[in-house]
Amino acid sequence: MSIATMLSCCQGLAVVDKKVSTVRLIHFTLQEYLKAQPELFGTAHATMAETCLSYLNSQQVKSALAIPIPGIYNPPFLQYSALYWGVHAKRDLSHCAKLLALNLFDDHSNHIPTKTLLWAQRNIPYPTGSDSIFLFGGLHYASVVGIDGIVADLVEVEGCDINQIDCVGNTPLVWAARNGHVGVVKILLGRGGLNPNQPGCYDQTPLWCAAQNGHERVVRVLLGRGDVNPNRPGRYDRTPLWCAAQNGHQGVVKILLERDDINPNEPDWYKETPLVCAARNGHEGAVRVLLGRGDANPNKPDCYDRTPLSWAAQNGHEGVVKIILGRDDVNPDEPMSNGQTPLSHAAERGHEGVVKMLLGRGDVNPNKPGCHDRTPLWCAACNGHEGVVKMLLGRDDINPDEPDNHG
Repeated sequence: MSIATMLSCCQGLAVVDKKVSTVRLIHFTLQEYLKAQPELFGTAHATMAETCLSYLNSQQVKSALAIPIPGIYNPPFLQYSALYWGVHAKRDLSHCAKLLALNLFDDHSNHIPTKTLLWAQRNIPYPTGSDSIFLFGGLHYASVVGIDGIVADLVEVEGCDINQIDCVGNTPLVWAARNGHVGVVKILLGRGGLNPNQPGCYDQTPLWCAAQNGHERVVRVLLGRGDVNPNRPGRYDRTPLWCAAQNGHQGVVKILLERDDINPNEPDWYKETPLVCAARNGHEGAVRVLLGRGDANPNKPDCYDRTPLSWAAQNGHEGVVKIILGRDDVNPDEPMSNGQTPLSHAAERGHEGVVKMLLGRGDVNPNKPGCHDRTPLWCAACNGHEGVVKMLLGRDDINPDEPDNHG
């Protein structure tokens, strides 16, 4: 359909903004009116799902050799249909859409929608073998998309292997958990013979994937099973708690720490604890929850002797620094193996708020030298942080001529 034809059908209610290549309504009042009249588009999502699936099932698409990588022909509607038909179907799954989806699954191997869908999934190894894509079955596809009604039908098919590993090493449960599809997770867990701890790519279990992506409801459902191991690590010895803390998923951290069999100080391969990760990335909520357990060690360093406070100070996370300094069991002057303190880290990076907070403590030495005998003032001056230099020189106990070990 040409743009002119489309606009004529809209009776002047829509226009094309050529500057940004966008179709928009002529006035915001029209948008308000349409929102107030939902019955006008009661089956919009079902229609969109059917349209996308009809297109994906067409011979034109099936015979195309497009691969979704830069420089290769890949029509925009093809990408949209492959990635978002499921979004529409989840909102309103018609009988027609279900049949079209099942038809797509029956003949999807090495098919463009499958490649496009896998390409869009983050942090997975994209299959490169010419035949590997055939391992990606209909149940895997449906679990990625997350439509309960379709998954419920597929698991009832005779011979369905609910633990089948696909071309990237994932089971249907791993896919559903990493994408937060709690309904699909419940359906799969309800089947006999399912292994809820079977890992996928990079040795990531369903619980690990759900925790990493912050899917609280999926985490609760999985932990409700007595046979799910809450501490099983993935790659680099990183536990579900470590991943949730690293990404700032406060709700997941809280759910995991409600269990007595979770160790809040379990480090990864690099000796980084969940608290180190949360502090380094400035996740105040996760830091509060971890410290609220009582048995989380706020001083435990990583392999570089960096404590949670040291990381928070270096990265300028004032909120985290304030939370950690509020504890009586934290030494605010704790140096690394090279002698660098949280204050020198903050001064070196020019984090005035953190420097002010640390200097407000009576137990922080403002002249304590670090690596190569360099004081906080030396670090701030060397890096041109005028505000920090003024703050330090405003004190009577600072020696402005203190040299490093090179004089």
